[in-house]
Amino acid sequence: MKEMKKEYLIREHPLKALLIFAVPMIIGNLFQQFYNMVDSMVVGRYVSQNALAAVGASYSLTTVFISIAIGGGMGASVIVSLYYGSRDYRKMKHAIRTALIAFLFLGILLGFTGWLFSKQIMIALNTPNDVLDQAIEYLRIYFIGLPFLFMYNVLSSMFNALGRSKIPLFLLIFSSVFNIGLDIYMVCRLHMAVAGVAWATFIAQGISAAVALLLFIREMTLYRTDASCHWFDWTELWNMAKVALPSILQQSTVSVGMMLVQSVVNSFGSEILAGYSAGSRLESICIVPMAAMGNAISSYTAQNIGARRYDRVTQGYHVAYGIVFGFAVLICLTLEIAYRPLILMFLGDKGTLLAMQTGNSYLRFLGWFFALIGLKMITDGLLRGAGDMTLFTVANLVNLSIRVAVAFLFAPLYGIRMVWVAIPAGWLANYLISFAEYRTGKWRRSHDKKI
Repeated sequence: MKEMKKEYLIREHPLKALLIFAVPMIIGNLFQQFYNMVDSMVVGRYVSQNALAAVGASYSLTTVFISIAIGGGMGASVIVSLYYGSRDYRKMKHAIRTALIAFLFLGILLGFTGWLFSKQIMIALNTPNDVLDQAIEYLRIYFIGLPFLFMYNVLSSMFNALGRSKIPLFLLIFSSVFNIGLDIYMVCRLHMAVAGVAWATFIAQGISAAVALLLFIREMTLYRTDASCHWFDWTELWNMAKVALPSILQQSTVSVGMMLVQSVVNSFGSEILAGYSAGSRLESICIVPMAAMGNAISSYTAQNIGARRYDRVTQGYHVAYGIVFGFAVLICLTLEIAYRPLILMFLGDKGTLLAMQTGNSYLRFLGWFFALIGLKMITDGLLRGAGDMTLFTVANLVNLSIRVAVAFLFAPLYGIRMVWVAIPAGWLANYLISFAEYRTGKWRRSHDKKI
């Protein structure tokens, strides 16, 4: 009975299965985004508008690394989900151990490289001179904690692959509350300014990663195998890489686009940068339910393909349409009604009129288009879960190209609003390409190529 309960993605009605999986992830990711948002709120309200701009200037870059961790973990979880769905626990453990070791090494490598070149990166992104030093300080502390970030996210993906999405939720709630408390203490009491919120995030992520590892080791004792499992398997690494690399590209597309577009925004000065930073933090909150549905469809698809239940994959995909449209309507109404107080949470009485106008404009425009990213996410999630990665990759590259090209070519001529226009244009193109690939039915035949 306990085993059947864990297999709800295979056995329960698609609507119930997707919501059971996605809701804890949505709540957890909202907490994660909230404590990232609190970093900006605390420095914006209690330090200065320039401090908010400094954190915002490095935010687009930090989301690239978060996307690498999440995308890689999601890609690895597809292989784990397939083995779990077919009850091949020996290969499942091979894949899990290989993923953990590979991502720890990658986190250390990227963290060291990023710390070494933080100044050069921020200069390349056209960071305004009046916030450059603070942005570099924040970024260097962030890179020190990158291995913890990678380990926590890959462990969360492994829990999700096993249908244990409530565990990452509890860890995120703990980490979020702890991080918020540290933010307020280090900035308001110790007067550490931008460095305070960076160290708070580092400490919270480190403790969460350690606790997640201990809980996962205990979880693995529940899956017994007849033969011993390897600590590292190059074949499994290659199997995961074939899914993980396009998945990293998909997750990173938005973030890389944000980073490149950030260099355009930065050129408009620190006031517009502060307003854009506030708006983009709120945008990341709005995307959470859409990304969670994409992740849910990915694991749902992988487990059902592993169990040879192709009919359930199509049923789940259709159900996901209704869910993301419901979220999109709720988001649109919220932003149209409450855009001013939402931006004020970041800028407070320290914000200039130009910063306020920029944040308000950004939110009100994007509010009408979140259905597009929801459709993109669930369609990409199905293709990723099935291992149908070619057009998936093309679609996300097109998305990135549109966002960057429109921002670089038209924003200098027609103003900062062209940065807003580029976002839904990229989402729409991505969805249309991925949906066309879904309609071909090739995803049904991709399973045998993955393992």
